[in-house]
Amino acid sequence: MSTKPIFVATHPRACSTAFERVFMTRRDILTCVHEPFGDAFYFGPERLSIRYENDEEARKESGFSNTTFKTVFERIEREAKKGKRLFIKDITHYLVPPEGNPATIAPSLSGNTIKKGVGTSAETNGDTNRVINGHTNGYTNGISNGITKNPTNGAVNGVTNGTQATPYPYDTAAEPGNPTVVPAEILKQFHFTFLIRHPRHSIPSYYRCTIPPLNKVTGFYNFMPAEAGYDELRRVFDFLCSENQVGPALAGERGPLPDGEVSITVIDADDLLDDPEGIISAYCREVGIEYDPQMLIWDTEEDHARAREAFEKWRGFHDDAINSTSLKPRAHKKKGKTVEIEDQEWVEKYGREAQKVIRECVNANISDYEYLKSFAIKV
Repeated sequence: MSTKPIFVATHPRACSTAFERVFMTRRDILTCVHEPFGDAFYFGPERLSIRYENDEEARKESGFSNTTFKTVFERIEREAKKGKRLFIKDITHYLVPPEGNPATIAPSLSGNTIKKGVGTSAETNGDTNRVINGHTNGYTNGISNGITKNPTNGAVNGVTNGTQATPYPYDTAAEPGNPTVVPAEILKQFHFTFLIRHPRHSIPSYYRCTIPPLNKVTGFYNFMPAEAGYDELRRVFDFLCSENQVGPALAGERGPLPDGEVSITVIDADDLLDDPEGIISAYCREVGIEYDPQMLIWDTEEDHARAREAFEKWRGFHDDAINSTSLKPRAHKKKGKTVEIEDQEWVEKYGREAQKVIRECVNANISDYEYLKSFAIKV
């Protein structure tokens, strides 16, 4: 059974923060890291997103304008030194160039091979020996000696201050088949699992976060279909499967797996909301955590304070999860709606033009969702 840091790879508005709250209750064995890669994706000198490209003030005010992918991994490594297994939940497209653009490795992660493992002291053999060797000898020296001692200079500044207006594309090498800006040797250090939700639910929810009045809280002032995240999630999923980093066994298909082997573990948010106990207990078996029914309840002031602190930087996106106290089965399963009924509801909520944008985005992502859904845990 794998003891690697758990990485829940997902897309926006997949009920992933409610899912994360379940595992935040296990502070006896887990350290949760909430969406760390968005800092580099949106605000830092290696940013992939154009959302804040023309708003330098917003990037500086975020507090992450100097955050690189390297410094995110350094933060993860510091969290790992607390001695507990890591549980990381993040949006997969934060690691992937938008609009299907080809990926090359982030400048701060290029250079010499890094040594040893991230996130666990237990796994120091095989692949894990090749990635990180402690906080000071791993990322700080292993990567920076290959490019530059200051990730805001050298290759990064060569892009931002040179002939190109935006940091991406980077002037770095690609890895065959790797759709991310993170070296495969680093990706191997994590136990990847996946969380999805049908785009007919996630896309309208995301759209609502980008229009008044909520956009004044989120700071997202326009809807960008490229942030739907399904294409990137599918491509990362396929890459990890092709590299045997996950699979070939499906979750629940076999008994205990050999050390280091990771099952294909995909959770559908609707299944989670209909049967929290069944889905969470099945997920726990796949990642090597003992399930406790108390994981579905978080109603102490300490629980709420930790959630408010963890989710503070993405204001407006996590209000429901912050204000929740437990994860209970829905009283009634969601009934399927016809396209005509959905379209009419979206017209009434958002207007005719918005409905067209939402429908186009939903339709564009259904095939990727259905592909990933075919691997979902069944209980």
